[in-house]
Amino acid sequence: MSTRPPFDAELEAILLSYPLELRKLGWTGPHDLDAYRQMNTSRPDLVALEREGAVALEQRRIPGSEASVDLPVVIMRPTRRGGPWPCVFHTHGGGMLSGDEFELSDTLARWVDIVGLVVVSVGYRLAPEHPYPAPVEDCYAGLTWAVEHAGELDIDPERLIIFGSSAGGGLAAATALLARDRNGPRLIHQILQAPMLDDRNLTRSSHALDREGFWDRGANIAAWTRYLGHAPGGPEVSHYAAPARAQDLSGLPPTFIDVGQVETFRDEALIYAMRLSDAGIPVELHMWPGAWHGFSTAAPQAALSQLAAAARTAYLQRVLG
Repeated sequence: MSTRPPFDAELEAILLSYPLELRKLGWTGPHDLDAYRQMNTSRPDLVALEREGAVALEQRRIPGSEASVDLPVVIMRPTRRGGPWPCVFHTHGGGMLSGDEFELSDTLARWVDIVGLVVVSVGYRLAPEHPYPAPVEDCYAGLTWAVEHAGELDIDPERLIIFGSSAGGGLAAATALLARDRNGPRLIHQILQAPMLDDRNLTRSSHALDREGFWDRGANIAAWTRYLGHAPGGPEVSHYAAPARAQDLSGLPPTFIDVGQVETFRDEALIYAMRLSDAGIPVELHMWPGAWHGFSTAAPQAALSQLAAAARTAYLQRVLG
């Protein structure tokens, strides 16, 4: 096992304040799928998401990547005049095994209100019932649907950003690769928050955590196994499943990546950022010292969490003018 840096003192105290059974789901969740899904599926207060009338919220079903499939989406739009608006297309996290289109909805609603944009958040099909390529193909189908309905949704199709956290970050990166290679919707930026990019688990950080922090090596291997439908790490795995495997990163959009210093995905995120930069892609990169996976969502009151959230919002405000 690799030596890990110490946790940030405030974040460590918050993590240890959570019940042990809850922390264990970050290590064994992919094995205890029902409990893991229950933890990651909680409906927000829909009235609160409207931010005192500043945000119009709508739920729909849209066509998926197969004729017999339809997908849930949450659409959030500013109620003030000023459109057509930029669009953030959101792919949720949860190890490709759990979560739904309401993930990070508080953050997304805040962006709608403060930055001025439309959000389309898709609920893709989940593994292991629907292994690769179903989740990423559903995400791509949702992205193309948003562009095809740009006029109806008051979206500017020339200002399209994809955003995802954790597994959603990996799916966002994979969807960006599909959009590039299929001459699909043109993304102007991708925002990858602690992205899950590499099934091979060869980096130092992928070995550093064993029943520590949140989402350790065992959880990661189990999730990749369920997503792929077979053991991870083999030569047959597509880069549309694990974007870190992509040989060519040219032509991808300018990218924001942030990641905790003490988490399984640290090194794969840093390597991806360096490889994007080597391919000529503008990259903004943040590594938050002593932070564990999911810290900014699970512990939003922490000082580092507030800095991380502010950095993502500031990036959006800057690139969208």
